[in-house]
This record gives sequence, C-alpha cells and structure tokens, in this order.
Amino acid sequence: MNHPGQISNDYAPVLDCHTSHIAVKFAEIQTKIDRRSGKELKKEPKFLKNGDAGLIMMVPTKPMVVETFSEYPPLGRFAVRDVRQTVAVGVIKAVEKKDPTGAKVTKAAQKNK
Repeated sequence: MNHPGQISNDYAPVLDCHTSHIAVKFAEIQTKIDRRSGKELKKEPKFLKNGDAGLIMMVPTKPMVVETFSEYPPLGRFAVRDVRQTVAVGVIKAVEKKDPTGAKVTKAAQKNK
C-alpha cells in the first residue's frame, strides 16, 4: 500500500480490475498480514497505513465481473486508485456472488416482451 494517510473501514476508492473502473467501499478490514510471508499479524485492525498489507472485504457500487486469482489469474488482479495515483495493488482471494434471481425488471424491459 502506498497511501499518504490511513485507510480504514468505509474508505471508498476506485478499483481497476482488467477493464473495469468502479468505485468500491472497504466494508471491513479483516486482517493485517505480513507482506512477505502472508501470515496474520493482527485481526480486525482499525486502519492500515503506508507499507501495510491486509485482507479486506470490498463491496462494489455497481455490478462487476471478477474471478479469484487462484482460478483465473488475469481476472484476479486489481489496483486501487485514489488521489490520482495507484495506492494499492492486490489479488482477489474470494468472491461472493449475488443471487441472479433478485434482478429488477424495468418498464422498458417489460414493453419489449
């Protein structure tokens, strides 16, 4: 991470993943981890600062297609951009898929039926 300040829960940067550029919200900083070994250093830290690494639950503001890094590496990498610079990079460890049956039906879609 290379951010001029601290990053805490509810931080809202732009996530660049393959061709998507979508705002996300850092819902929960789950753990602070060692950058080299990947071992957990602290559970549920209040914030991350410059040079730290962590496992973070992110929620996109719009629908977004991503894959886990272990399953498909080209679609599993991302960059976090804020203050006109790249502040963090990482890989997607897990994806929680939304239920496709919960889609909204708009009036325009109903007219075309």
